[in-house]
Amino acid sequence: MKGQHRFINRRTKVVIWTVILAIVLIFVYMFGILIPDEAVAGSFLNAKLPPSWEHFFGTDALGRDLFMRTLKGLSVSMTVGIAASLIGAVIAVFVGIVAATGSQYADAFVNWIIDLVMSVPHTILIILISFAFGRGLKGLLIGIAATHWCSLARLIRGEVLQLRAEQYVAVSRKLGKSGGWVLMHHLLPHLVPQFFVGLILMFPHAILHEASISFLGFGLPPEQPAIGIILSESMRYLSTGMWWSAVLPGLVLVMIVLLVDRMGEYLRAIIDPYSAQQ
Repeated sequence: MKGQHRFINRRTKVVIWTVILAIVLIFVYMFGILIPDEAVAGSFLNAKLPPSWEHFFGTDALGRDLFMRTLKGLSVSMTVGIAASLIGAVIAVFVGIVAATGSQYADAFVNWIIDLVMSVPHTILIILISFAFGRGLKGLLIGIAATHWCSLARLIRGEVLQLRAEQYVAVSRKLGKSGGWVLMHHLLPHLVPQFFVGLILMFPHAILHEASISFLGFGLPPEQPAIGIILSESMRYLSTGMWWSAVLPGLVLVMIVLLVDRMGEYLRAIIDPYSAQQ
């Protein structure tokens, strides 16, 4: 009873922290979306001001409030990250199921594609894909989604192979159930936890790659207040002593990435009973 009591307390704490982190991230995202354009408008009278109570993160060279612009840009980066992660996770599930349920040649081909994609550095591959699709938001989304599905696809493939060897799946086949019925009733329900955990853990990588590609000039357009654009603009003025224009937005980006990554680990602990008992 004592061990069970500890297990319940630990699991409850994990659930509470997961909910808290989710609320914080949703609040930051929604707050950034609701910031009006007037709040990030420029004013040369307020240009290059250091952090103060009036401007928490100071202002940039055009007099724009960096705190408001960082939150608004963070919502843009999070939107791109969510969309790219969702597309990548769907691709991973589809490819993993095809590899595990298809022929031996299909499995070998999928594994070859995964090895090929993973052998090229993500940043270089995203730049090439983004450039090929005309850069901008469309090219960035396609580039991130096309490079972040491989690890989850291998996980899904292994899970499907394990599920296909289960006795209840063999019984369903002997009862005359079709492959589609087995997929919908036995395989997909078991893949839902892996899908959501993989989606959340893919999200911080997508945000970082969006910021890095936009920083290099191959992502979102300069007029878009994304974190990568803010950091790219700040590089011109670091030598003049405007440290706050790069340090503070960069710290916010790192903090959000760490929070999402931690929430993914907590969610995996909740879903996986073995991890929850550690």
